[in-house]
This record gives sequence, C-alpha cells and structure tokens, in this order.
Amino acid sequence: MTRTTILLADDHTIVRRGLRAMLEAEEDFAVIGEAASGSEVADLVVRLQPDVLVLDIMMPGLNGLEVTRKVSQSSPQTRIVVLSTYSNEAYVHEALRSGASGYVLKAASTAELVHAVRAVMTGTRYLSPPLSDLAIEAYLRKTLPSPVDLYSTLTAREQEVMQLAAQGRKVSEIAARLEVSPRTVETYRANIMRKLKLHSQGDLIRYALQRRIVPLDGELGGVEESGDSRRSSRGEQDRK
Repeated sequence: MTRTTILLADDHTIVRRGLRAMLEAEEDFAVIGEAASGSEVADLVVRLQPDVLVLDIMMPGLNGLEVTRKVSQSSPQTRIVVLSTYSNEAYVHEALRSGASGYVLKAASTAELVHAVRAVMTGTRYLSPPLSDLAIEAYLRKTLPSPVDLYSTLTAREQEVMQLAAQGRKVSEIAARLEVSPRTVETYRANIMRKLKLHSQGDLIRYALQRRIVPLDGELGGVEESGDSRRSSRGEQDRK
C-alpha cells in the first residue's frame, strides 16, 4: 500500500504530537518529519519531499504564508494544508494566493483534517466550513494583483528580518535570533525600507499588517505595548 507522506510544522510541541498521533492513526498516512520554526520548513521539504505539508499559519522565524510561498516554488509537488485560527477571507485568500491547497481551522475535528489531506492529494482544494468556496472565489476575482509586487524583491533573510522587526523586536534581539551582527541587521532593515519605499517603523508595521505578515488581532510581540499602554501601567504603579 502506498502511503501519503506528511511533514508537520507547528511551533508547539504538544500540538505536533497531537497531530502526529491523529494522522498516523490512518493506515495510509506516514508522518516523516516535524518542524518547529518557519525558517527550517523549506529546507526540510526539499530534503524529505513529503506529499503534504501541514503548516501552522503563525510560525516563528518565518510565518506560514511566507513558508507557503517558498515551498510552492522549491517543491511544487508538495501539497500544502494551512492550519489557522483565523477564519476571515483575507487570510484565506492570501494562503491560497501563496500556493496552499487547503485551509483548515484549528477548531476543526480530526476527521476534517484527515479529509483535507486526502482531498488535496487528489488535486482538490479544501476549505474548512464555515468558509465558503464560492465566497473565496468571489474574493479572489475582485482582488486585482499589484502590477509590481515590491515584497517579492526582498530576499528570504530580509523577509525574516521584516517579520521580526514588525513584531517589535530590537536590533540586538533580531541579531541574536538570526546569529548575525547588529550591523548586518541594520543593513537588512535599510534594504527593506528602500525596496518597499517605507520611511518609518510605523510604515513597516502597517505594511506587515496589510500583507498579513503579522496578525491583525494584537499579537504583535510587544509592539502594541509600547507607548501609552506602558506609560499607563507605570502610572498605575506610581499611584500605588
């Protein structure tokens, strides 16, 4: 019996263990690898050549949408099923446009994920209910592509730096994460600002939100705690 080979990518160990257990319960599935960060997924896909990549949309290092774009280019035969807590059409559209074949909500049942993997293996696109295939088609039709996608001019490392910077990481933190010097990070950041025609950290964050490089619901890794919220917190402590 030919088995469908699967690579799991999620930054939470307990989630990966649960996904592995439920998928390997199917006789025709074989989980052949796991990844805990977005930056390691693409290399693993090239090395392991899985039939299906089950990928969390919010990954450290490089988010799921960027990983989807890279894998679609480097290993087009690998079908990608994105796992996400986000059900709005913009996220779904971006995942499909990036090359995903399936989009499954994390609240879905085991049977639904299994069904999604089998569906994409037959060449069918799978979207979790209550996502409407017709609604997504309409959304795709009304969204016109930009004549020039400036984001595509960034290198993979510049994309990583941009995501971390948009999350509010300091230069020293980014340098430590990527194992490069702070000066190198500053060079990457300058290139990003020049290529995307941005002028400030605020411009960078707005661009990242628009591209869904960081989520829209406040999970910006400390960026939103800057300014008024921190001053308010200090004020409350002073009053005590």
